[in-house]
Amino acid sequence: MLAFGVWSWVIWITFAKNLWKDGSGLAFDDAGDPTAYFWVHLLLAVTSFLLGTAVGLIGLRGVRALRRTS
Repeated sequence: MLAFGVWSWVIWITFAKNLWKDGSGLAFDDAGDPTAYFWVHLLLAVTSFLLGTAVGLIGLRGVRALRRTS
């Protein structure tokens, strides 16, 4: 669970940065305004990042509990 939390930080932060820098025309229209594609994928990234963080924190608590009992 802890590894999944770390993976979420790496993957979804990178995804959000790449989305923000998108030059393909999907994330931003010709005027530079965010498109629906941008908002949907940003929401996906934020939600996945938050869920990954929660799972990672549960994993961290588990690791700490194992160390206390050992």
